[in-house]
Amino acid sequence: MKNFVIKKLSCLNIEQELKNIGFDKSYLNQGVEKYNYINLKIFDLSLPQANILKQTALTFGADCAVNKNILTAQVKFTDCILGGSLSQLRKIAYKLKFQPFSMKNLSEMILSELNKQKEYSPKIVGILNLTKNSFSDGGMFYDFNNAVKHIEEMVSEGADIIDIGAESTKPYSKPVEDDEQLKHILPVLKYISDNNIDIPISIDTRSAKVACESINEGAKIINDVSGLEYDEKMIDCILTNKDVKIVIQHSLGTPENMQVSPCYNNVVDDIWKFLYNKVEMLTQQGVKKENIIVDVGIGFGKTQADNFELIKRIEEFQSLGCEIMLGISRKSFLNMETDSNEIKDIFTVAINSLAIERHVDYLRVHNVGLHKKLLTLMKNFNF
Repeated sequence: MKNFVIKKLSCLNIEQELKNIGFDKSYLNQGVEKYNYINLKIFDLSLPQANILKQTALTFGADCAVNKNILTAQVKFTDCILGGSLSQLRKIAYKLKFQPFSMKNLSEMILSELNKQKEYSPKIVGILNLTKNSFSDGGMFYDFNNAVKHIEEMVSEGADIIDIGAESTKPYSKPVEDDEQLKHILPVLKYISDNNIDIPISIDTRSAKVACESINEGAKIINDVSGLEYDEKMIDCILTNKDVKIVIQHSLGTPENMQVSPCYNNVVDDIWKFLYNKVEMLTQQGVKKENIIVDVGIGFGKTQADNFELIKRIEEFQSLGCEIMLGISRKSFLNMETDSNEIKDIFTVAINSLAIERHVDYLRVHNVGLHKKLLTLMKNFNF
């Protein structure tokens, strides 16, 4: 009796695998779509909408998971998980165009999600902390001369962006007054301008005053770890400077209380919805999606399990239609408080290799050189 040999395949390499078995080259693109399997979560469908979607999916040999209570109408709305090959999902979307209950709109959204393709080239964001109490390098760059020297080092190592902050937002830290932040940030921005350092500068601040004055001095990105929640004037600052990029990060509470028993119904869905609402609010007021970067906020009101779940499923946030930033560098969720920064950087780069595989757009890191070497290695071997 013949022994069969079976190997599980990754969808990431399905085109090459089809070529390897001698698949018809003229049908290769269609073949890739047939063997590329995708799951989409669709929120808050009415019962008629959910029933139409499920029946349409079944028609094409796909499926759609719904709340079991829709059969007895015990619920009015249900989230759905639509799963199938790329080819099946396209057929489902096309058929939905001709269905009632606003299913044409859903069809367009599904097709838009399926058609999202872009060249991937992650950017390394070097961290400059102008603070005495930063969790990893507190005080090292508080002195102006040390700060500008570190900027030059990170630029020489290949940083794509420098993220400058003068307020520590580590757990249980206290706010820093606007003028105190600006006292340290503005001289550094002037040095960058005077010395023609040609690199985009991000300002890590929750303060609208700090953000606006930094923009006036040449900053191109504002990184608000509060997700526009801390300073009500921050939104006005962003709307006044629509060409400047904004990083919207999720944070559960403030640094003073965010790590006091953080709890979610579903950590990925809860944070996805938070970011979705922020993106919708800004785009409705004229901010372009290409100027919005989302950040799930690793360590900002999350358990260790929450943090790793977000990293594993970071690809799900691509459906927001914005670039994604991830900041895990040397953070306490690594559970390495007593280890040296060199050891923390090794574990940081290991986890960031997973983020690169999942097409995160920006990696916010302390060790720029190590991550640039990682990118070169992964690019050479087509990761």
